[in-house]
Parts: sequence; C-alpha cells; structure tokens
Amino acid sequence: MSVLSELKQRRHQLGSSRSIRRLLERRWWVVVLALMFTGLGAALTGVLFKAGIKTLGTWRLELLADLPAWAVLPGLGALGGLVSGLLVTCLAPAAGGSGITHIMGFLKHRPVPMGLQVGLVKLVAGIVAIGSGFPLGPEGPSVQMGGSVAWQMARWLRAPVAFRRVIVAAGGGAGIAAVFSAPIGGFVYAVEELLHSARPVVLLLVIVTTFWADAFADVLGLAGLSPSAGGLDATQGFQLEREYTPIVSFLPIDLGYLIGLGVVVGLLAELYCRYVLAMQRKGDAWFSDRLVLRMVLSGAVLGSVYAFLPEEFHNLEGLQHLIADGKADIPMALGTFTVLFFSTGLAAASGAPGGLFFPMLTLGGAIGLACGYWVEALTGHVPSTYVFAGMGAFVASCSRTPITAMFLAFALTKDLLILKPILVACLASFLVARLFDERSIYERQLGMELKDEDHREARRQRHGGIHHAWGGSIRRRAFTPPPPPEKNNPNLGQDP
Repeated sequence: MSVLSELKQRRHQLGSSRSIRRLLERRWWVVVLALMFTGLGAALTGVLFKAGIKTLGTWRLELLADLPAWAVLPGLGALGGLVSGLLVTCLAPAAGGSGITHIMGFLKHRPVPMGLQVGLVKLVAGIVAIGSGFPLGPEGPSVQMGGSVAWQMARWLRAPVAFRRVIVAAGGGAGIAAVFSAPIGGFVYAVEELLHSARPVVLLLVIVTTFWADAFADVLGLAGLSPSAGGLDATQGFQLEREYTPIVSFLPIDLGYLIGLGVVVGLLAELYCRYVLAMQRKGDAWFSDRLVLRMVLSGAVLGSVYAFLPEEFHNLEGLQHLIADGKADIPMALGTFTVLFFSTGLAAASGAPGGLFFPMLTLGGAIGLACGYWVEALTGHVPSTYVFAGMGAFVASCSRTPITAMFLAFALTKDLLILKPILVACLASFLVARLFDERSIYERQLGMELKDEDHREARRQRHGGIHHAWGGSIRRRAFTPPPPPEKNNPNLGQDP
C-alpha cells in the first residue's frame, strides 16, 4: 500500500508541475499578478498585525503606569478574550487557533474554509487577543492570513487547482517573511513544512512570493504602517535591518557545547509540545465548542497570573530583548522559561488567534542563556552564540524544521557567522526530538482536529438527518440504494 501511495503521489506531483508549466506558458500574466498581489496582501496583513499588537500593547502599558496590575490585567485579558472569541465565533470559526494547521489541512485536501473573510477576522481577532495579554505571537496568524489572501487571488484570477495549492503555501511563507523580515526563512518554511516538495517550478513560485512580501513590507514600513523602522530608507534605499547586534565568534571547541545545548533543548521542547497538546485536549474536553467562554476564562487567568509577576513580564517583546541581549541573570532566565512554558500552553488551549513561534524563540533563548551561565561557571568557556542557538534549537524541535528555524534565528541578527552554530544546535535538538515523535507539534494538532471532526461526523451519522458541518457544508446519512430487481422473474410486474 505504501508503494502504491508513493506512486500515486509522484503522478500527482508530475501532473501538478505540468499544469503549472502550461499556466506559465499560456497565461503567464495570471502567475505574475497572483504572486505580486499575494506578496502585497501577506505584507499588508503582517505589517498591520504587528502594528495593531504594538498599539494595543502600548496602551496596556500606559494603563499599567497609572493603575495597579491586579486591576488592569485580569479584566483586560477577559475583555480581549470576549471580543476576540465573539469575532471568531460569529464571523469565521476557521479563524481561531494558530492558523498553521488550517493551511496544512487545506494542503492535504481537507474542506477548510479560506478567503478574505477568514483572513480579515484573523487579523482583527488576533490583534485584540494578543494585544490584551495573551502570550502568543503573530507568525501563526500571518501564515493563515497570507494563505487566505493567496487563495482569494488565485480564485479571482481563475487559476487551476494545482496552482492554487502552491500559491497558498507560498502565501503562508510570505506571511512568515513579512513578519520576521526573513524572506529565505519564509521560503524554506513553505517548502519544508507546508509543501514537502522541491520541484523547481514550485521553488521558483514560492521564493518569488516571499521576496515580494519582504520588499512590500519594507515599503509599507517606509509609509509609516510598520511600528519598526523597516529595511527601507527614503534616501539610501533598502538597508540591512538587524534587531540584535551581538558580538559573534565561533571556535572549534564550540561544537561540543552547541551539541550539548541542542540535546537539552530537544528534551525540553518535546516536553513543551506534549504539555501544549495535553492542554488543548483538556480544553476540548471541558469546553467543547464554547470558544468564547474558553477565551474569557483563559484571559482572566492569564491576566491574574501576570499581575503578580515583576514588571518585566508585562511586556513580552521587552522580555525577549532582555534575554537576547544577555541582560537577564539565571533566576530571571529560568523564571521566563517557566512562566512562558505554562502560560503559552494555556493560551494555545484557549483557541485564541495567535502563534507559538515568538514564545518558542524566547523559551529557547532563556534556556540558552541559563545554560551559558552554568557552562561558563563549570568550564570557564561558553560560546557567544548560545542564546540565539537556543532560540533556533527550540523552534527546530517543536516544528521539526531545522533549516527554517536556523534562518528565523539568523534573521534576528543578519550575521552570516551565526548560521553555523545555530545549525549545529538545531540539528542536534531536531534529532533528539524525533526520537520521541517524528511529527511536529502542528502535525499532531492537525491530527487531533481531524480525529475530533471524525468523532463529530460519527455522532451526526448515528443521529441521522441533515446536519451542518464545520465550514457550512451539509452532510447526510449515507444513502443505501435498494437491491436491483431479479432478472428473468416471470412474476415481476404482475399483481399477486
């Protein structure tokens, strides 16, 4: 059966490649327009998403400057959960959660709702949830928003089905490129995680889209839409945008240290994956389809927890800067890891629109920083790349995408010398994590969603009748035709 499925998949890939090549030959302008508008749409939604989170986060910090934390954070978290949950429930149920599993489901030919409505609801609901205090990141929503825009562009341009699948994956990678200013990272993510394909025509379409998205994001930043300065200057043109500027050195002795760090991070990352999945299963068992209640309670609990933590934890972006700059001591680094470990699992279990890449980077950086202090105390030497290697290694372990993780961590510094040490740690953590489970956290989340959908369908079939399934499709009990009449029966058609 496995051999037959492989042959079927290869024939499907060859047919898709031929279909896309014919499209390039006969309607090349459709491809060009689709790639450009997908890059623009992914950049626009990603930039607006980051700007909205920044605006709400700044307003929340201003409230904390005037009022005590216990009076602001629990109520604001519950209110954000209420508004975000109502938007998702009433307008686009497919806009809940990370969003990566929805794109993966679509690429596996599942009936997943797509389109601009899903992307716009994801944009607004994600801004409200993360801006009100849910400790999640923008990358998951950016993948879904980019994929939704790409699907809508391909539909408007009447592109063939094979091209729609590729452009949706390219849109997801473009979302990563726009949010992280990492066009290569977005390109590799689309190929490594979403498509699992290396056909030349597919690679060309994806890399063009991600670079379009990164360029458009810089242009939108120059126009004042981005909260950061962006990589485009009005007088000097495109510039190299670096979020951090560490002093990087890489010695041969660092290899052993980095492999050891990768092993530690791989174990902790797999534990984190299992905790997040367990929390999601508990949330589904306790609250079922009551998303609004889940998000309200989760927002209130998260706000109450963060209200009694030091001020550094009230701003997660500032907390990541504290870790990346190496200004946190061991208790602060371990406290950051512990708080984010448990709070992001609760936030993900709530179904809030938000991603896990951003907290994963901070979690990995905290492990790298704490291990760096201990290693230096024991041996007198520590690699200067330990923090960023830990960031990449944690993402690689959870997502099972070591090359993507390497480029995402590299995008924070844009220093070519840091690529090798990050890759060593990413590969070590990736191999350790695969010993426990070959699937990424997103593949396991998708499996849980498909299993829940099958259980709901089985219950519908037991009850019979017409039922509305997820996404508005109508399912009926399977029709069993009557047996055919017997041939050569002389009594057929006569009255008894």
